[in-house]
Amino acid sequence: MDENSSVLIDIDRVLAEKAKGKKIPGFVRSYLKKIVHQDELNGFLREHGEEVGLPFLKHTLEFLDAKLDVRGEENLPEGGPFTFVSNHPLGGQDGLALGYVLGTHYDGKIKYLVNDLLMNVKGLAPFFIPINKTGKQAKDFPRLVEAGFHSDDHIIMFPAGLCSRKQKGVIRDLEWKKTFVSKSVETHRDVVPIHFEGRNSDFFYRLANWSKALGIKFNIAMLYLADEMFKNRHKSFTITIGKPVPWQTFDKSRTPAEWAQYVKDIVYHLNTNE
Repeated sequence: MDENSSVLIDIDRVLAEKAKGKKIPGFVRSYLKKIVHQDELNGFLREHGEEVGLPFLKHTLEFLDAKLDVRGEENLPEGGPFTFVSNHPLGGQDGLALGYVLGTHYDGKIKYLVNDLLMNVKGLAPFFIPINKTGKQAKDFPRLVEAGFHSDDHIIMFPAGLCSRKQKGVIRDLEWKKTFVSKSVETHRDVVPIHFEGRNSDFFYRLANWSKALGIKFNIAMLYLADEMFKNRHKSFTITIGKPVPWQTFDKSRTPAEWAQYVKDIVYHLNTNE
């Protein structure tokens, strides 16, 4: 491979590392390369793989032809740092778009809490606090989160962890975790709610629900997020920024989990289509 091979997507290498000597059939390898769009993404990475931060985000959104309609920009507070929380309908364009919009406004002083799968994308790594609760980074996770919240960077979080699911015909995040509440109170960060309008394919939601019904612990749907990202190319997305919620709001009258639900409700009320 060329000198930029470290930034390229290599399914064969990943399988060799994860399979631990087990032979993976060729048709499985070919299928995985197809659904993660290895060739298309590697073509993009060969052209922009040495870029990092905002330039990389900008060119990624251009590659995906994502058109953004940002509403409520006047609600973006100055000073800080702040905690920005959003629903997570897509698993791709939503994270990239919020990083670009907020990173541009705050001169790149942002950090995401993301699944460490994305840490393999070199251009985005400077913005990421990796989340890996099952691997060797598990012991470092609390320290990394602590350092992120005590830094001068603004934190971007998707408190549901997973991207939205379709339940009883409604596409919505699963339960929001309370970490953003407790850590924002601890570090005196106001919380800014954001709603991102978008959806994945019906196939994605059926697969996620099917996996849950069968009790499969591995998040199979995650394998298809790159494919969903390509299905969402050439689309327009509306981002609505709400008014900051002062950290003092999160008092003892409710539990942190209840306050997390309170902010989640605010986020969905920002969507004029609901």
